[in-house]
Amino acid sequence: MTYEAVNFEDKFGLFVEHWEPKVVAEMNDYQFKVVKIKGDFVWHEHNNTDETFIVLEGNLRIDFRDGRVNLTKGEMYVVPKGVEHKPYAESEVKILLIEPRGVLNTGQEGGERTAENDVWI
Repeated sequence: MTYEAVNFEDKFGLFVEHWEPKVVAEMNDYQFKVVKIKGDFVWHEHNNTDETFIVLEGNLRIDFRDGRVNLTKGEMYVVPKGVEHKPYAESEVKILLIEPRGVLNTGQEGGERTAENDVWI
């Protein structure tokens, strides 16, 4: 067996696209995904799971129908299952997402912004 740490900086250097999470590790049924975001995303929710956002670089705003939360480098927020939300980043933000395997980035919304699942880098 090979023992190797996951280096986030190296992983982020492997892609340029925004809003397309890449799997870097798994733990039981959970995946750790890195993603670059910039601009506005779509309103969506995940009816069956919470979603964890950890900001590794930049400033992220997560809008809710009744408010928002602002996150900076080194901060995290867990969006509870069933809560409609919309991430936004004025400038590029690098994020680590933690969610169960198979969860779509657009949740119940679907649509053209839905990224392919299980893309490993």
